[in-house]
Amino acid sequence: MSYSLGIDAGGTYTDAVLLKDDDNTIIQSNKALTSYPDPLEGITKAIDGLDPECLRDVKVVSVSTTLSTNSILEGTGSPVALILIGNYDIKQELPTKHFIKVKGGHDHNGIETDTLEEEAIREFALSVKDKVSAFAISSYFSVRNHEHELRAKDIIMEHTGLPVVCSYELSQDLGAFERAVTAFLNAQLIPVTERFMTTVEAEIKSRGIDAKVFMLKCDGSVIGIQSALKKPIESIFSGPAGSLVGASFLANEETCAVIDVGGTSTDISVIYKGVPEMSDAGAVVGGWKTRVKAIKMETSAMGGDSHVWVKGANINIGPRRVIPLCRAAVLYPDFLEQLRANPMPSKLKIGVNYQPTKFYLRTDYEALEASQEEQEVLEAVKKEPTSTTEIFNRIKKFPASKVFDSLIQKRLLQPIGFTLTDALHVLGEYTERNVEAANVGADMLGSLVGMNRHEFAQHIKKEFSKNMACDLVSFFFDGVEKSEIRKMFDIQSPAKFKIEVPIVLIGGPVSAFVKEMQEILDARIILPEYSSVGNAAGALAAKGIRRFEVLIRPASMAAPDWEFLVFSEHGKNNFYEYQEALDYAVNLGETTVLSYMKEAGLDPSHIKIDIKKEEVIPVGWKTPMETKLVVLGVGNRDDSLEYC
Repeated sequence: MSYSLGIDAGGTYTDAVLLKDDDNTIIQSNKALTSYPDPLEGITKAIDGLDPECLRDVKVVSVSTTLSTNSILEGTGSPVALILIGNYDIKQELPTKHFIKVKGGHDHNGIETDTLEEEAIREFALSVKDKVSAFAISSYFSVRNHEHELRAKDIIMEHTGLPVVCSYELSQDLGAFERAVTAFLNAQLIPVTERFMTTVEAEIKSRGIDAKVFMLKCDGSVIGIQSALKKPIESIFSGPAGSLVGASFLANEETCAVIDVGGTSTDISVIYKGVPEMSDAGAVVGGWKTRVKAIKMETSAMGGDSHVWVKGANINIGPRRVIPLCRAAVLYPDFLEQLRANPMPSKLKIGVNYQPTKFYLRTDYEALEASQEEQEVLEAVKKEPTSTTEIFNRIKKFPASKVFDSLIQKRLLQPIGFTLTDALHVLGEYTERNVEAANVGADMLGSLVGMNRHEFAQHIKKEFSKNMACDLVSFFFDGVEKSEIRKMFDIQSPAKFKIEVPIVLIGGPVSAFVKEMQEILDARIILPEYSSVGNAAGALAAKGIRRFEVLIRPASMAAPDWEFLVFSEHGKNNFYEYQEALDYAVNLGETTVLSYMKEAGLDPSHIKIDIKKEEVIPVGWKTPMETKLVVLGVGNRDDSLEYC
């Protein structure tokens, strides 16, 4: 008997499931709190709750995580320097203050347009190497010729030794700025992903489990661990992708919409006839448009651990994630008394960082660029919960709110506060942690807006339900302002939005929202068994997928039959015959797909390859003006089990 192990490390919980391979059924699951910033403890505890006899016969381990997505949403990724090569017209703020624009780049045929400014790159790299953890490079038309990106990479590695990410390695789509953002985010995620996957591998080996390790990608497919470490950007939204595939699997519905409520975010996606709906554009995360191909998804920074805070008469939810009060009281035995004794901030001071329920923890991250004021706060905050009043008593002043924001974004501080999870504890609908801490927090915040604890908690739950419904409807009404849709849910009316496809709820606390969603929407709401571990189930239900794109164009429009250029992620090649160029492109695509599948641990003989060809042939032309090939390989992970 052989088994597969699925692991999902979310922002709040780490889930593990065991699947019996012969009949593809889940036989056991377990949840543990995600440990921060090192995920090892959470992973260990999640696996500890599974049958050790079955674990010895695990042949495949498949992993999903929202850590990459959360790092971008919360702005807590590692510091990265960005190098833009070529004629960039920067019309929006870049995601880093460490950047430089230098001469160089190529044209649409891959011909150099300017000499690369190597000395400027060298000087820049030396000036920022102690301030960043990685570099990202994007050159104009690098998808046609990536020589300048490779030369810049060599210079940086020679003088800094830090990781370097080139945009051509991640996308073959045009859009220089979007490729630059993609490369930047990928570089930002390298330390997070390396730490996570190294932890998973070490834990698996320490248990004597001899298994292949896969990681879920954001298109709902799986990838071998070594490939995942090269392109961690492809794991953004792997959590939502896992929930989509997992929800379909658990609910036994090939077509359905999925609402996945995690600790940090709520994600909406749809699967049709077993195939995830893909986004036409690149994934958008944290407001940044990338060139990463992902499932189509509506995501909001609103989850079970979203910070609930009060300012004036307004009750706000999110966007920042905090440790719930009910959890903090379990982790730190003295916290409940600290919470009870914490004084109410003055009305002039009260805000997102100054709440009677807000506390801070010092993390193990090293402060690379902390200002003097930030350093003062860090020295005042201990590894136990510390209130703003305690910080004031130690440094004799209240730090500016932006100082807390900066320290949280740098992952140097972790906040504690009231959350949706606390509200559900108050209502008695989800009581796995300390209920009394949740009650105290609801009393404090409720008093600021004239509500008792139950009224306050019920208000939070109702608002959260409306926001979920709004996100779902907004997904289907693409192009309609979400703010306009949201207004409709505050109107008392007999009219309802009707959703034709089943809606599957996935996530730890979703059982508390079935009734509310049925009241708000006209739809079939499904809460499947194992709904709380849907992402981990999705990691096991996913397939291996590899897309490879090739573009063939004449070298000159004046002589379109004379010479042909073939562009791919492997570079540029020249051919004098169109058929020769086409044959080369097809063979290159098939070879690349099969090599990828083999590297990913899937047996190449069980891979199905489809080739889609699109041609543009003007009237009177003998050969196409443009040929685009998409070589798609699909392999069922289960097919490879006998080869493990």
